[in-house]
Amino acid sequence: MAHHVDEIDKRILYYLALDARNTATSDIADEMDVTPATIRNRIDQLEADGILRGYLADIQYKSIDGYITYQIRCTAPIPERARLAQAAREVSGVVTVRELMSGSANLVVTVVGADTADINQTASELADLGLEIEGENVIEDEYHAPYNPFGPDTVPKGPSLTDFMSLAGDAEVAQFTVSESAEVAGLTIERAVADGLLADEMLVVGIEREGDVLTPKGETTIRPGDVVSLFSKTGLENDALQVFGAQ
Repeated sequence: MAHHVDEIDKRILYYLALDARNTATSDIADEMDVTPATIRNRIDQLEADGILRGYLADIQYKSIDGYITYQIRCTAPIPERARLAQAAREVSGVVTVRELMSGSANLVVTVVGADTADINQTASELADLGLEIEGENVIEDEYHAPYNPFGPDTVPKGPSLTDFMSLAGDAEVAQFTVSESAEVAGLTIERAVADGLLADEMLVVGIEREGDVLTPKGETTIRPGDVVSLFSKTGLENDALQVFGAQ
C-alpha cells in the first residue's frame, strides 16, 4: 500500500538518508517551522507505515584486513522470487538482497567474506536454495546519497505550504505551517472567521501541534508552529493562505 507524504515528511526522509546518526529533530523542526515533537511524531508514523524501515550502518568491509565484498547476480523463478530472497538473506555472509523486476538476474546478493573460500561457500549455499548464479563481481566501493527532490530548496524556506491537493470540482485542501507573524496566530478559529480572515467556504479540518493531531473547534486557538489543514470548496486563493503566513 502506497502512503502519501507531505513536505515535512520528505524533509525528514532527506536528512535521515543524508546522515541519520547526526540529524537532530530540532534542526528539521527549525527549518520547517514546526516543533521537535511534531518531527518525532512524523518519524514514528513513517516507521509505522513501513516507509522508514531502519537505520543501517554504512560499513566499508574492505577496510577490514583480509575482507572482500562480492556482488552475486542470481536468477530465481518469478513466483518464488520473494521467498528465495528472504531465504538468501539467512545465508551466512549475505548482507543485502535486492529483488529486481526482471526475468533473469532478478536477485542481486551482496556477500562479505574473509577470503575467496568464504565467498565460494556462500555462493554454493545460494545455489543449494535453487538460485541460478549468473555472475560475480568484486565491489570496489559504494556511494550513498539522499533523494535530492526531498531536500531543501536553494531559496530560504520559512513557514510554507507543506502539501496541496485538488479534490472533486473546485474543492482544494492545503496544509501549511503557521508562522509567528501570521494574522491568525493567537486567534481562535471562531474569531478568525468573525474578523473575516477565514471565509465562510473555508474550513480548518486538522491541526497538528506538538506531535498531537487535534480536532479543530470554534474555540481552538491557532498557534505559530501549528500544521494546519485547510479545506475550501471553491478553491484557495493566495490571500487565504497568507493570513496563516504561508508562502
